[in-house]
Amino acid sequence: MRLIHLSTFWTVVIDIIAWFVIHMGVVHIIVRIPAKHFNPANWLCRSRKWERDGRMYHDVFKIRKWKKYLPDGSPLLGRMGFPKNKLSSRNRDYFEAFLVETCRAELTHWIITLFAPFFFLWNPFAVGFIMIFYAAGENLPLIMAQRYNRCRFRHLLLRERRGE
Repeated sequence: MRLIHLSTFWTVVIDIIAWFVIHMGVVHIIVRIPAKHFNPANWLCRSRKWERDGRMYHDVFKIRKWKKYLPDGSPLLGRMGFPKNKLSSRNRDYFEAFLVETCRAELTHWIITLFAPFFFLWNPFAVGFIMIFYAAGENLPLIMAQRYNRCRFRHLLLRERRGE
């Protein structure tokens, strides 16, 4: 049962504005957190056994076929952004920075997704579920891309350490 009753027009307008404010607000906060607070080995970012070092994303989800179509929000952030759609370097420091930035991006998308249940406050029950599916559909592919990239960069860094 929704707490706020609005016309369909105003519900749609508020939904659009709310998602925009949530996206921009979360990004605005997360990009200001120093990189030292994002550890690729922490609970959220570490690889899981079921990911099979990224092969699960490749074999099951065919991520290489669709990852290139995902948006990269870094151009909107100017100098605070870290472009992740194209490699800028192939050195160790860059790969380690990339690992950290995948953690930042993954956290950003998880937090945005967590806001979806608030849409039940002013949307009809069925639309509230649509907002949950929207949040998952928009953010999970981006989370998967971050996790896949992190697996790949970990592998590259490991190979470099071994001198391969």
